[in-house]
Amino acid sequence: MKYRIVKLTNFSGKEASVYTIKDLSTNETLFDQFIKNNLSSSSREIKNILIRLQTIGNETGAREHFFKIKEGTLGDGVCALYDKPKSKLRLYCIRYGMNLIILGNGAPKSKQIRTFQDDDKLTEANYFLRRLSKEIKDRTTAGEICFTNDGMDLEGNLNFYDDEN
Repeated sequence: MKYRIVKLTNFSGKEASVYTIKDLSTNETLFDQFIKNNLSSSSREIKNILIRLQTIGNETGAREHFFKIKEGTLGDGVCALYDKPKSKLRLYCIRYGMNLIILGNGAPKSKQIRTFQDDDKLTEANYFLRRLSKEIKDRTTAGEICFTNDGMDLEGNLNFYDDEN
């Protein structure tokens, strides 16, 4: 998949910037796919996540208690955003402190699923962001990507090719 990290200006604000991944072959973002795939079964949770994203961008920043942290490997920032702690719907993202998040994809985590590895959709969404986080780190080290001085935006080569999909 060829993709680009893009800013979601409708959620970004003075407190945090919200990004997602755009599939360049379909022109659809992973966040759009997440909404489309879960809207009919989890409309209330989707609505609450949208409100939460508005709050993150404009009022509070990406506070840790909005996320289930440590959903990836040590230091990669992969976490799950949800509307309430006991909700089923998980939206995987990469969190860079309070100022910036990159939204991926996700799915409901049913009661029968103990860990995300027990569900193919959740596993795929999680591992994709783990790979992306590593690539961002590598590109940051190489000087191809940088964070703006205020930590609110990404600059540089935000185009990627994932041969794992």
